[in-house]
Amino acid sequence: MKFNVDSKFIVDCFKDIVNTPSPVGYYIKMNPVLEKYAAMFGQKVTYDNKSTAYITLDGEDDSKTVLIGAHPDTLGMVIRTIDPNGMLRVRQLGGLNFSSLEGETVTVHTRDGREYTGLFTCQSHSVHVFDDARTLPRDENTMMVILDEKINSKEDVRKLGIRNGDFISVDPRFQMTENGYIKSRFIDDKAAVACCFAMLKYLYENNLKPKYRTILAFPYSEEIGMGGTYVPPEVSEYVAVDIGLIGPGYDGNEYAVSICAKDAAAPYDFELTNRIIGYAEKAECDYEIDVYYHYGTDANAAVRAGNNLRAATFGMAVWCSHGMERTHISGLENTTNLLVAYVLDI
Repeated sequence: MKFNVDSKFIVDCFKDIVNTPSPVGYYIKMNPVLEKYAAMFGQKVTYDNKSTAYITLDGEDDSKTVLIGAHPDTLGMVIRTIDPNGMLRVRQLGGLNFSSLEGETVTVHTRDGREYTGLFTCQSHSVHVFDDARTLPRDENTMMVILDEKINSKEDVRKLGIRNGDFISVDPRFQMTENGYIKSRFIDDKAAVACCFAMLKYLYENNLKPKYRTILAFPYSEEIGMGGTYVPPEVSEYVAVDIGLIGPGYDGNEYAVSICAKDAAAPYDFELTNRIIGYAEKAECDYEIDVYYHYGTDANAAVRAGNNLRAATFGMAVWCSHGMERTHISGLENTTNLLVAYVLDI
């Protein structure tokens, strides 16, 4: 049976979450948003020492604990150094595609809570000025932030309270078309976070409990491969809700939910993945199964870290991952339906 999930809530929740900056390791602004949505459905958020957020749901059968993970951390940057002329040089957080970021608005978050916007650009920034404006490689050595402030020197920047190590977030530029296409940075993985809350909303409004004790986990270091390295010891299976991929050799598309059978590191658990496929069929989801190349999730990070659990992953497929991404509301609906089927074990 297909569940009547709230599509408008999914989009509204995603828009709220994606517009809240949370580059890898920067949880200050996102955790209050997670607390707000948990409270809507009668739940509280707890944290571990890594600031991973947890929502724990009692099950009909608490003899088993399962975990659903969706990472709210995004690609981002930190300030590496400040040039003598006041330009900011960066170090990336996660696998940035610098070419897709050129010309984007960014925000610097200082340690004392101040924020300054700027333009992320190449040092050879104009075809009218530089012979290599089109050919210079775009990487950490050639990209820079021009602050939206009257700056002439490194000292001018430091007077604003900006220091090396300050976080830099990128404008997501969310938009949705009338026919359901969602274009935004960081669909990976904030759309999955929204789907988790849409699943929670469905349970709350229908007075349902998960089949088993269920932990929703929101870690802040997936983009650097560390999000699932710690798992509460009682967890026996870890399902990561993360993006699917679109491209040659993949069957995934933006209207379906993609189930990953193997990523760059290892295959996902045979029995659990079979169950996920079965849930997708029972919930009448449009779904595809794929094997990914340059890809990993917190679920397999949990396995590699030595946790004693089964791992699986699924989620909405996107175009242009780690760039300006696109998916369709149908993909989010199918992902949420599969989440409901999984937690109810039907």
